[in-house]
Amino acid sequence: MPEDELPIELGAVSNGETAPIAPSRVLRETARRARELIDRQSRRRGVPRRDFLRTAMASAAVLLTLDACSNEASDGRSGGTLRVPEDATVDPDVAHHALGGDEFVMDVQTHFLELDPAAPFGDPGFPQSSCGATDPRLCYSIDRYLEELFVRSDTDVAVVSAIPALGENGPLSPARMDEARRAADALCGDGRLLMHGQAIPQIGEVGARLDAMDDLVTTYPISAWKIYTHRPGPGWFLDDHDPRAPQVGHAFLDRARASGVKTVSVHKGLSARDPYASPVDIGPAAAANPDLTFVVYHSGYEGGVPEGPYDPAGGGVDRLLASLGANNIGQSANVYAELGSTWFLTMRDPDQAAHVLGKLLKALGPDRILWGTDSIWYGSPQSQLQAFRAFEITPEYQERFGYPALTADVRRRILGANAARLYGIDPVAKRRCDFTPAELEEVRRALPARPPSYGPRTRAAVAAHLHEHGWVGM
Repeated sequence: MPEDELPIELGAVSNGETAPIAPSRVLRETARRARELIDRQSRRRGVPRRDFLRTAMASAAVLLTLDACSNEASDGRSGGTLRVPEDATVDPDVAHHALGGDEFVMDVQTHFLELDPAAPFGDPGFPQSSCGATDPRLCYSIDRYLEELFVRSDTDVAVVSAIPALGENGPLSPARMDEARRAADALCGDGRLLMHGQAIPQIGEVGARLDAMDDLVTTYPISAWKIYTHRPGPGWFLDDHDPRAPQVGHAFLDRARASGVKTVSVHKGLSARDPYASPVDIGPAAAANPDLTFVVYHSGYEGGVPEGPYDPAGGGVDRLLASLGANNIGQSANVYAELGSTWFLTMRDPDQAAHVLGKLLKALGPDRILWGTDSIWYGSPQSQLQAFRAFEITPEYQERFGYPALTADVRRRILGANAARLYGIDPVAKRRCDFTPAELEEVRRALPARPPSYGPRTRAAVAAHLHEHGWVGM
């Protein structure tokens, strides 16, 4: 890790689907103060700065500083707080107590790209060369992915999820997913990595596309379907409410039901200008198909659209909640909200994070929110885990907006218990690789330094990436 990089990403970075958000004044000030604090505490510990940056104490320093700067900017009225003791920035035991945990962690949104460095690759926007690999295409390899998830983070089980790209031989094809699944089994034991089956009913002849779903289930251990209703190709809706769009929603859901794989993970959010990325169809589809389970990836969140108290006419997460409310989909129903990219982008603004988590908890309850990180685009998910463990919704916002408290039990459910129940995983049998927390810390410090995230950092890079693959632009 370069000397000026912090262990928790505060700069502009994207997952490749939407423009990176420029760091706010608060984040810039946080970065400045955090570097100063890390300098002081590394000297106090008598540890070289380069080594100190790779400890939980350095992460605690960033989160403590972010909390202080956010409070200053809001005159103490921020709805979210990061509970990090000051001693955690210099005492490793206190840091582990504040940011570590022994809960079961299941990440339901992860990705990799197994690219051949010897083959031509014309994408000028992705991957980036900032990850420290000799060839930037190695940044997203299966080996790197498994290391980031299962060694550098506290993740116990992960789901590798499809991306909106065509091709049976692509870098995240079913065969590649299965290769990663088998590699994870060898690393940490069977069932460590689950895989999605991609469905693309909107392109070509719908019957052939639906038959391809049957082929996937026959060939691979598909745990859920992954769909993008806004790309590639023409946009569509799960409930077929728009006659101008391909009428494939009902047909897809019927085939999912017939396949025996009845969990549908659908990308909804991030692409603010694309109506087909809106979760407007989630409520009607869930109400019409109570025997299917819908996992709403990104929870409808739109990068760059501020999150505040619930507004039925609002954007972002409010769009999902409005669709669910209009169709009487509430707690204990068949819809889950997923946090991939959503938490990464909002954890750097504790007030917005409080509104997002508070609204989701209030509408869906603690059993219908799933942990996802959208890694490997953001490097190791460990920093996201650390921030989530430290985060609380303030009593003021609980009283003012009716948000539930983000207690240790609620965090435990979100981080893994909910996903384990959904996917039929035994949490006890799938504990993280055979390391104690202290042993893991030593292993992580012995590994080569890595940057905090890998994704594209400029709007131009993301635009070039979307254009290269024929996806809808920003």
